[in-house]
Amino acid sequence: MKINDLFKEKKVVYSFEIFPPKVNDDIGKILGTLSDIKNIRPDYVSITYSAGGSKNSRTKEIAEIVKNECGIEPLAHLTCVNSTRDEVARAIDGLVDIGVENVLALRGDRIEGEVKSDFAHASDLVKFIKSKCDMNIVGACYPEGHPESANIVEDIRNLKIKVESGVTHLNSQLFFDNDDYLKYLDMVRLAGIDVPIQAGVMPLVKASQFGGIVKTTGAKLPTKISRMYNKFADDPDALMEAGIAYATDQIVDLLTSGVDGIHLYIMNNTYVAKRITDNVRPIIDKLNGAR
Repeated sequence: MKINDLFKEKKVVYSFEIFPPKVNDDIGKILGTLSDIKNIRPDYVSITYSAGGSKNSRTKEIAEIVKNECGIEPLAHLTCVNSTRDEVARAIDGLVDIGVENVLALRGDRIEGEVKSDFAHASDLVKFIKSKCDMNIVGACYPEGHPESANIVEDIRNLKIKVESGVTHLNSQLFFDNDDYLKYLDMVRLAGIDVPIQAGVMPLVKASQFGGIVKTTGAKLPTKISRMYNKFADDPDALMEAGIAYATDQIVDLLTSGVDGIHLYIMNNTYVAKRITDNVRPIIDKLNGAR
């Protein structure tokens, strides 16, 4: 199933993002994660590419399990900046061969000594995929602006090029201030970008996340999250519960604000995914007309 069809059927699309194991790691742990996800029933599961954009990725392997063993539609990430056109073409063919119908087109992180000249931007990859097959193409957007953009206006201008190249819906980078996100949506719509946009939410449930992925993405931390960290950083159980509560509140506010969907960055933590889903599922079902 093509994910863009979900937005025609549902008012709110609810999805998870996971990461595959490293090349030499045992696959057993991720299989347990996928079994749990199957029971939680997101609308689809997004599978990241390797950290740093390495071509030694197990995205295809995990996408095949998600589709054929879990019965959930996979969204396979694909990066391009460190690859040639032939390498990307082989990756696309491999995904098509296993029945994957949806791909998230990303430029990817530049690797020193690995950058190729075939693709400069994600929009170049979108056009290439369109020329190769009939896959549904998803794009990324950045509510606080892409780190390499001069300003938010330039970033939205580039986003419009990406959408016009063939992207059918967007998943946002994680953020923690809903007001900033809703202002961003207003700017995007004023720019004439009308594809569905899912809000990217990442529960902050471990102290390491505050200095890890949050620092890497450059996402702004509202004062109340900083207070949460300062209060509970030395109490893992309390921080876990506070992080789940904050993410739940954030999602409820987004849903009542009329967003097209929620994309939950679960970091392969299905305990957190289940807790949050249990909290928000009745609201999502209500919005989608479930009886």
